[in-house]
Amino acid sequence: MSTTLPNVWHLRRVAETAAKACLICHKPSSSVMITPNNKDFFYVCPIHLQDRHFCSPIIDAEEEAAKKKAEVMAREIEKVKQEYEEKQKRKKEKAKVKKDKDESKEDSKDSKDSKDSKDEAAKGDADKKDEKERDEKIEAIKKAQGMGTPAADDSPRIFALHKNFYQMRIDRMRNMEAAKRNRQRLQDPSYFPSVPSGGL
Repeated sequence: MSTTLPNVWHLRRVAETAAKACLICHKPSSSVMITPNNKDFFYVCPIHLQDRHFCSPIIDAEEEAAKKKAEVMAREIEKVKQEYEEKQKRKKEKAKVKKDKDESKEDSKDSKDSKDSKDEAAKGDADKKDEKERDEKIEAIKKAQGMGTPAADDSPRIFALHKNFYQMRIDRMRNMEAAKRNRQRLQDPSYFPSVPSGGL
């Protein structure tokens, strides 16, 4: 078993019922730091992760790209919504101008009522069509980006330990390996010297 241990630690959460003592302050913690190869892990309080003398975050290129993608998607969706609102404003203004023109003309009351009801029905259909078009655009943007909702937790997930803490973890692994080798040697009967044979 090799003692090589990468100084890359992923933050994982466990259930509160599985919380164990923090490496630093020994209070129960449900946050676990674990190496990518699962060789070593330890429990730590989330507050210690902000201490630059304990560890520092590693910026994950994929995670950063995903965040940027989510921001771009949010901007595009906002743009589509603004276009929809502007379209609705223009339609309302046109309808108002048209209504004013209709009122200026002295038409009979019956013909005016029938026109208003037709206009309102056409307007309702157009609004539904515009809403559907807006929703389709938003869905298309989400599909194009290949993303659902962005992650709510923006805290760093990958860390590198400070050199002293990293050395402690390496020493611990070396000691564990040495203890394991000693146990194996003790179980091997050829490890002990044989009883001398021969008479006195």
